[in-house]
Amino acid sequence: MKYPKIIRTYCKYCKKHTEHSVSQARVRERGSLKKGSIERAKKRGLGRGYGNLGRYGSKPAISKWKRTGSKSSKRIDLRLKCKVCNKSTIRTSSSRVKKFSLE
Repeated sequence: MKYPKIIRTYCKYCKKHTEHSVSQARVRERGSLKKGSIERAKKRGLGRGYGNLGRYGSKPAISKWKRTGSKSSKRIDLRLKCKVCNKSTIRTSSSRVKKFSLE
């Protein structure tokens, strides 16, 4: 997918259409504060304890749901930086692409 380096789009800070420079957003590491909530969800997913555990509750004897493999392409996150106010927003592209280049 070829994408222009400069596009004219709406800036939510300026509240009008301005020119934006486009770059590809880097994949960042997950924040350290997230770990606790993920651990808690895993413990709930074991289906132990009292009361209604909702979607993390006890599982059926044989689970028919099975995930195999993964998708071969990712959605690209675009970082749009306004040339007027220098603030940036991230926009996820609607299509999945294997190759992405800015032109």
